[in-house]
Amino acid sequence: MKFDRITVNPKQMGGAPCIRGIRIPVASVVGMVADGMKEEEILKAYPDLELEDIREALQYAAEAVREREIPLIAER
Repeated sequence: MKFDRITVNPKQMGGAPCIRGIRIPVASVVGMVADGMKEEEILKAYPDLELEDIREALQYAAEAVREREIPLIAER
């Protein structure tokens, strides 16, 4: 899968994946969505973001999870 809006620069934000190199980490955007923020709220909080940035951040996160196994605590 190709991500046009996600950049990784070892000299920026500790090499964390960011949105278009503008120092907004993908994890921050995904976290806001997970916290229940609506797209409009996120765009208002980060005026440099575009709607497609949010959507691609979610696609990137989904692909990252798909690529590796995350250990979970078994239910008792």
